[in-house]
Amino acid sequence: MEHIYDTIIIGGGPAGYTAALYAARAGLDTLVVERLSPGGQMATTDIIDNYPGFEEGIDGFTLGMKMQQSAERFGAVTQYAEVTSLDLSGNPKRLETTDGLLLAKTVVIATGANPAPLGIPGEDSLIGRGLHYCAHCDGRFYKGKTVVVVGGGNSAVSDALYLSRLAEKVILIHRRDTLRATKIYHEPLMKAENVEFLWKSQVVDWVVDKRITGAVVENKLTGTRQTVNADGFFVSIGRKPATDFLKDILPLDEKGYIVAGEDTETGIPGVYAVGDVRTKLLRQVVTAVGDGAVAAHLAEEYIARLG
Repeated sequence: MEHIYDTIIIGGGPAGYTAALYAARAGLDTLVVERLSPGGQMATTDIIDNYPGFEEGIDGFTLGMKMQQSAERFGAVTQYAEVTSLDLSGNPKRLETTDGLLLAKTVVIATGANPAPLGIPGEDSLIGRGLHYCAHCDGRFYKGKTVVVVGGGNSAVSDALYLSRLAEKVILIHRRDTLRATKIYHEPLMKAENVEFLWKSQVVDWVVDKRITGAVVENKLTGTRQTVNADGFFVSIGRKPATDFLKDILPLDEKGYIVAGEDTETGIPGVYAVGDVRTKLLRQVVTAVGDGAVAAHLAEEYIARLG
């Protein structure tokens, strides 16, 4: 007889393991399916200073492990596999994985979103060596220093404003001649005295000496190149939610995020979207764990109604 879990959580980041903690603590038979390792994107962050309870900060990998251990203390189980396809229409819901078929009464999707890279060869190896994708996570390392922000949308401008309050100088590199960010961001950024702009420009290579010391920047009009030296480089050209496997299964917005509100409910009963993978205003660890708690509570209520 095939085993049917009360809830299966896809993704072992902060949202996923918080959902697992609350579900397992409520007595639900809980499985977390994680593709790589606990923590998700959080695990790549050197120091997290804005998560309550760690007065000296904590590195993302350690926090991810602690979250996993907290959930497993109450009986949650982790299976390292990748979900390849889903059938969420019936009861139980069916998940095909690289380890075989799994069945569940409820499903929590916590697959997160990945920062969009510039696509320069060797970029992955430079993360944490002067290259970052989260200003609010890593900006504190560059207090009083010079930093570069690459991008021109809301995220990039928000990052530049945040860094302008920490760094001595912020250089914003954008491939167009105007910002794509909404107008409300323009005025405060233009008024920041320590922010400089490189318009119609793009980063085409890095200058590396154990860590990044500069960016090779090309003017898109003239083709001329210059080296921009800085202490830290923040790439903020968008994120890509991990929802490719959900196309035609769940409603997604124009950017590929799962359409779900603060109640985390999706368009299918018993299916919840938590953390960075859903439509939301702020994507931070603290908001992700809130989502996880809500989803587990609703899953418990849904299972109770099933009888």
